[in-house]
Amino acid sequence: MLSSGCATLGEPSRAPLDDETALSPSTTLRRRQAQERRQKKRRRWLLVSVLALTATAAGAAVWVDADELGQAEERVATRPARRAHRAIPPHGPVQGAILIADRGNDRILLVNQQGATLWWFPTPGDKRRGVHLNYNDDAFVAAGGHAIVANEEDAHTIVSIDIKTHDRVHLYGQPGVLGSGPGLLHTPDDAYPLPNGDIVVADAYNCRVIWVRAHHIIRQLGTTDVCTHDPPRAFGAVNGDTPLANGGLLVSEIDGHWVDQIGPDGKLLWAVQAPVRYPSDPQPLQRGLVLVADYSRPGHVIVMNHRGRVFWRYGPTSGPGMLDHPSLAIKLPDGNIAVNDDFRHRVVVIDPKTKQIVWQYGHTGVAAKKAGFLNTPDGMDFVPLDAHGHPLWAQVHHPAPAGP
Repeated sequence: MLSSGCATLGEPSRAPLDDETALSPSTTLRRRQAQERRQKKRRRWLLVSVLALTATAAGAAVWVDADELGQAEERVATRPARRAHRAIPPHGPVQGAILIADRGNDRILLVNQQGATLWWFPTPGDKRRGVHLNYNDDAFVAAGGHAIVANEEDAHTIVSIDIKTHDRVHLYGQPGVLGSGPGLLHTPDDAYPLPNGDIVVADAYNCRVIWVRAHHIIRQLGTTDVCTHDPPRAFGAVNGDTPLANGGLLVSEIDGHWVDQIGPDGKLLWAVQAPVRYPSDPQPLQRGLVLVADYSRPGHVIVMNHRGRVFWRYGPTSGPGMLDHPSLAIKLPDGNIAVNDDFRHRVVVIDPKTKQIVWQYGHTGVAAKKAGFLNTPDGMDFVPLDAHGHPLWAQVHHPAPAGP
């Protein structure tokens, strides 16, 4: 016999009924179906979230080809990258951004010290409308910060790129035609935009330095096709023509490894055979010193005076620090030295005190178009950034004051 607290066999339970039991069978069925649908939705949402996170992580590990960038990346090319909105640290190896003439990839990049791309040309959209570069050898920001001037060395032309609209303007030379006659160039190098709008360029194998305005040569140093060292009447093949604050120039000649300073009146102030095999693009420093890249393998970077005395030298002969045909070295605001290491496909920053590479963009010895890679970078310019990481294009000046 069961206890009095239990229902006898065949007698309905006296326990309280829950809400579902109290409802009709049809109502109960509808509620269960609705609950199952909600559970299925939740499971589907969780599955989609997991798949999205997995795809994002996988995508971050894959290099993106610069020629295959989508519409979102294309929009970024004309405005600062998202990472660039963060304030730049007060200390670092770059303390700004470097404009790189990525010659082998026919493009120009602006990258900050975190490696983020803040601006580039041409974008996929530029290419679709037929705007492009052809083996651009250098890139310098024009006065006012509205355009970039590039010399297309193998195309024998000088062009200007509008920073905002990406419009390309032809400045001088006939595309694909080398020569020394009117309107022609022979391997132009270092096309510097000046404050008055003129362009000064080393017309390398015509052995002259010329000033161009409105498609005409308005001034010239050297005698066209007379390739011998007798500045300013004649130069050997020239590969550098850095404008100075006083209106003069620093000129580098390939033949005889000469570096010459020309005064604002066009007269020779001094000439010295630099203690390197191939002086490239000399840059002025304070106290009359000159920073010179040695376009050789192994390459060097030196600081010298007008008599050729060397005050500082960088030039490992092997290992990751070795340079292979560096074409340009510039001193950054903090005193570090940025170098185009052309044939190792990278731009590096060297601490002059420790003689160590403290920053690099590009992968050593690997030429590629992928994001983070370069192919024979041959020119650069320094662009300061504001506190939010935005380029201050208008603060770039040529000629620049002598470095620290």
